[in-house]
Amino acid sequence: MDKTVVDTYDEKFEAEASVGAHLGEEEDSPIEEVRVTVSNTDDPSMPCNTFRMWSLGLLFTAAVSFVNQFFYLRQTQISIGYSVVALISLPIGHLMARVLPTRQMNILGWKFSLNPGPFSLKEHILIGTMVSCNTSTAYAVDIVILQHVYYGDKQPFIAGLLLVLTTQITGFALAGAIRRFLVRPAHMVWPGTLVTASLFRSLHAHAQSEEEDAGRMSRMKYFMIVTTGSFIYYWLPGLLFPTIGMISWICWIAPNNIVLSQLTGSNGLGIGTIALDWAAASYYVNPLVTPWFAQVNIIIGFILVTYIMVPWAYYTNLWNSKNYPILSASLFREDGTLYNKTLILTDNVLDEAKYLAYGPIRMDSFFALTYGVGFAGLMATVVHVILYHGTEMVARWKSARAENEDIHSRLMRVYPEVPDWWYLILFGITVALSLVTCIVWDFMPWWAVLLALVIAMFFVLPVGIVQAVTNQQPGLNIVTEYVIGYLLPGHAIANVTFKTYGYIVNVQALTFVSDLKLGHYMKIPPRVMFMAQLTSTFISGLINLSTAMWLVNTRPNICTPKGYPFTCRNTNTFYSASIIWGAIGPARVFGSKDGALYSKVQWGFVVGALLPIPFWYAAKKFPNIPWLKYVHWPVLLAATSNMPPALPYFYSNGLFIGFIFAFLLRRYRYNWWARYNYLTSAALDSGVAVCGLVIFFAIQSWDGTAPTWIGNPADSVFDHCPLGGSAYNKIPAAA
Repeated sequence: MDKTVVDTYDEKFEAEASVGAHLGEEEDSPIEEVRVTVSNTDDPSMPCNTFRMWSLGLLFTAAVSFVNQFFYLRQTQISIGYSVVALISLPIGHLMARVLPTRQMNILGWKFSLNPGPFSLKEHILIGTMVSCNTSTAYAVDIVILQHVYYGDKQPFIAGLLLVLTTQITGFALAGAIRRFLVRPAHMVWPGTLVTASLFRSLHAHAQSEEEDAGRMSRMKYFMIVTTGSFIYYWLPGLLFPTIGMISWICWIAPNNIVLSQLTGSNGLGIGTIALDWAAASYYVNPLVTPWFAQVNIIIGFILVTYIMVPWAYYTNLWNSKNYPILSASLFREDGTLYNKTLILTDNVLDEAKYLAYGPIRMDSFFALTYGVGFAGLMATVVHVILYHGTEMVARWKSARAENEDIHSRLMRVYPEVPDWWYLILFGITVALSLVTCIVWDFMPWWAVLLALVIAMFFVLPVGIVQAVTNQQPGLNIVTEYVIGYLLPGHAIANVTFKTYGYIVNVQALTFVSDLKLGHYMKIPPRVMFMAQLTSTFISGLINLSTAMWLVNTRPNICTPKGYPFTCRNTNTFYSASIIWGAIGPARVFGSKDGALYSKVQWGFVVGALLPIPFWYAAKKFPNIPWLKYVHWPVLLAATSNMPPALPYFYSNGLFIGFIFAFLLRRYRYNWWARYNYLTSAALDSGVAVCGLVIFFAIQSWDGTAPTWIGNPADSVFDHCPLGGSAYNKIPAAA
């Protein structure tokens, strides 16, 4: 860190930090998971705002932004994440510390050294944070691709760039307003950041005391062993033996029985399906990170929807469900054939006469019910946060700094805070640019921009509290599509633009807050974190859009089967959403217009608002019944929000692993759990990510394939359950 920043300490805070830096176990976080993962000491002299940090951070930001956007449009997608960058940047950082000159540089009065000493933990975390801000490609890029490829409405590059940057950065500005509620309080844990903290502490662990490591493997050694094992093993489910990733053994009893296949196949409800694949088993649930009480809520919600509601709806033929698969994200006609969206559009706008002649869209009962559950989950989030956290939110609003803080908050008081006016000016600039962008290039009306931002701001705190406590994030994509679908029916681009401003601004705000919490745990100066996040977000947005436009303009038949491998699976789903919610509109899907069948799912809004109330009251009335306070309706109702495209066996396998690690090992092998649990999650993720890259670049990118055998069948039915994705009333003739 720059010495001029260090010299600005208030003397009172400096003395307090000096004492705090030498604390042992006598003062620590009140949260157990934090105590066993995050150090309760700090070294303010550790360098972080360095040439090495900026050069490596910008280099990896540019590289990851290009690679992730490039593969986002391919049939076989791959994403370089936090753990991979952490592993690759570490030896490069150490190499720079050895070879760079140590002399002082002077550029326009800014004095700094290219090499201020050993490569530090804080430099490494900032490099990872610059990349993690932008691991997911910019959501608004899909809008630009839609206009160019699907709707033939080619806008200038600057229009797309402003759309991307405003949707990405407005959330960053919003994060500043909520950081005092979601970062400083000790009980806002953000479990996902503990995995990252554990990873970096292990990578920078040097010689540890004999007392700490007596009879136990060092964290670094353990991490490298598990990462190597994960890398070696992933060659099996990832390439050579994919069948072990989805063992639908119950279906093997009678693979031609349609009911058994639908219930037990991996493309159906996946009852009993075993996934010996960490990438599948850790999907969404994140079983080693998500607290056990949250996983119990997920289990209940998952069973209620997937194993009770869906079979009842499907086999009673609700909404003619038997004409469609039991689990599918596709749209159908009433007879079960796929819905041809091009036959209802004229000049990319809904033609009502064609729509009435062709018929309304249909979906399977699982898809329809999950929309209803999603409506309920959103309302439950708002009501739950008001009931359980309302008093605390008001208190923190009145006197955020007057309350008692844990050791991490006190240690962070050493560093100058980012002034609120920095965030306020940034928010004003991005909102003004958002209005200009949407009005000048006709993305949507000005009032829609403001309404979308109001929705994002209204939900950011309740959704953030849920994520900070449970590691689960209820999404706003449904409600934003729903609102603008009623206000502007028939306008597909306006619908997806409104969704992006309402949904992604919220997501981005919480992504930045999560990074701020990591910086809080690892004692990163807030102003350095601010500049690193803002700079990397700007660069990654520019590279995301440039990469996408380069591919769109140079690859023939892109986003079609003829354009393989650039088939744009996610973008095609985005396009379908623009048709459902934009061109057709929710009134014709969930309302009562033109033969819509699914109006009853809108009762989810009412049900979700009412469900938390009796349990909150019961927990107050009967405080001696401990399980009542762990009933968390937002998590319970959000359990199935990612299905489809997620598959049920992802959940069942992840929750089983969670039972072992989050419950059994924590209760009966606490010392092991405290030392290695979060590190295990990071190591498994790292091994899979590195192996996935090697498999793709070394084999699949050269059109290489694994040998065909029973563990890798030529028909790609890896679960050996061919009817799992079939419709009950349309069983293939061979069956």
